[in-house]
Amino acid sequence: MALRQPIVSILGHVDHGKTTLLDYIRGSIVAKGEAGRITQHIGASEVPIDYIKKMSGPLLKKMNVDVKIPGLLFIDTPGHAAFTTLRKRGGAVADIGVLIVDINEGLQPQTDESIRFLKEFKTPFVIALTKIDRLTGWFPNEGDSFLSTWNKQSKRVKDEFEKKFYAIVGQLSGHGFEVDRYDRVTDFRKKISIIPVSGITGEGIPDLLMMLTGLSQRFLEKRLHVTPGEGKGTVLEVKDYKGLGTTIDVILYDGEINTGDWLVIGVRDMLVTKVRALLKPNPMKEIRVEKAFRPVKTVTAASGIKIAAPELEKVTAGSPLRAVSDESRIEAVKKDIEEEVSEVEIDTDNAGVLLRADTLGSLEALIKTLKEIDVPIRKADIGDVSKQDVMEIKSLPNPIIFAFNVKVSQEIDTIAGDNNVKIFSSDIIYRLLEDYEKWMKDTTKRKEDSLLSGISRPGRIRIMPGYVFRQCKPAIVGVEVIKGIIRSNSRLVKDGKDIGDVKELQAEGENVSEGKAGDRLAVSIDGGIVGKNIDEGDEIDIKLMNHELDILRKLRHRLRGDELELLKELEE
Repeated sequence: MALRQPIVSILGHVDHGKTTLLDYIRGSIVAKGEAGRITQHIGASEVPIDYIKKMSGPLLKKMNVDVKIPGLLFIDTPGHAAFTTLRKRGGAVADIGVLIVDINEGLQPQTDESIRFLKEFKTPFVIALTKIDRLTGWFPNEGDSFLSTWNKQSKRVKDEFEKKFYAIVGQLSGHGFEVDRYDRVTDFRKKISIIPVSGITGEGIPDLLMMLTGLSQRFLEKRLHVTPGEGKGTVLEVKDYKGLGTTIDVILYDGEINTGDWLVIGVRDMLVTKVRALLKPNPMKEIRVEKAFRPVKTVTAASGIKIAAPELEKVTAGSPLRAVSDESRIEAVKKDIEEEVSEVEIDTDNAGVLLRADTLGSLEALIKTLKEIDVPIRKADIGDVSKQDVMEIKSLPNPIIFAFNVKVSQEIDTIAGDNNVKIFSSDIIYRLLEDYEKWMKDTTKRKEDSLLSGISRPGRIRIMPGYVFRQCKPAIVGVEVIKGIIRSNSRLVKDGKDIGDVKELQAEGENVSEGKAGDRLAVSIDGGIVGKNIDEGDEIDIKLMNHELDILRKLRHRLRGDELELLKELEE
């Protein structure tokens, strides 16, 4: 049985060179046309085996790779978690992953999340260590294999490379991975291969293509057998195409699709329609930007394919797709999709947040990510944020909506603001989380500030000799703050006996609200009588009530070191 081409997902941190690397292989300039140089949609590119043999022939022979696959199908994923947007039963559509890591920057938060998804879906992967051409003093050798260009570098460059390389090896070992440069790996089941590359000069790309080809054939052969018959795929994008109207770009990961087949597409409201036309991009072209497609009658997995059919404007990107030639199979296929969708588990919590995402896979990725940071979820669904969503959660303790890659209209934004509902919206999951975590920190800090401003803080003062300005009603004395903080309205205590309350504080003739350790102040003490309950040289403490002590214990992390010392004395 012939093998299909493996589906290769390229993922990693923003701007570490994912699209640039694929651009070199394709010879295209997709990266230069991307908004903000971040891939905005998922693209698919077929790299035929003839090209791989042309680029990597000597290495394939050296590594004894007997080429059987027809090529590689690359998926370039946007942002952070779109890897799971391409989803099928039992995990991700991708057969093998390429984790992009910039040699000069190492692992970043988005890289860490990509690693979590690779682990979760048990996807084998290699690491492409990019931007080696940016190493100081690097001597570029256009299109060379890494092993060839490595031998032409100076000792100083090699030393810098090794220093950065082993720093990244250390970071990866923290994730539980054994890794090494691919040419030093003896057991590919136990160690993950690192292939140093440059998307600008093409150095190392022959090595990368050779490794993907060899590993796929050696370890994924069973997975690469196509199940004949009904096609299974995932919708990448919905877009208008001149002369055909609304079309869908699809990754077909199993079976086949024929012109005239019935299509079942969707999650909640499934669309049943019929294939009017199948179009394929030319090899080495990117399905997102390719203008000229060639019509075909049949497409076999694995492929990137454009489909024309009636009513495709109802389809959402990321939706599962099935193709059947027998109309009587439609109901069974619908049930199959429903069972697959039910695999996205949500542990609902009445007090949790509300999630909205553009696709099933995105929703699943968001759910998994929020679970990792223990954020409870009330409800999760596909589609734009609605007024009903806002009204449903407005009365909750933390009324929060996460909107991933969906619309939040100006009207909804206004309604949310009026009802104190916070909406976090982005097309990249890690940005949603960054915004949420920053907001939570700011919100927590504001609450803590409010609590701390309403209570007395631990403090100790000493009445300075020669600085008695009035003996009583109120006593006014000059003090030095020895430890902690003194505030107006604080209660004072000496040797366990109440003295009175701080009425006012002055520094250099100006009223102030508080003084800290080291400050010298004039203090008016209501109830203090110099020569009776206070004297020059006395050390006096701030009296703390039980409810204030409770707050201070909870907010220890906000107290200064000298305050903590006084709090410890009180507790002892």
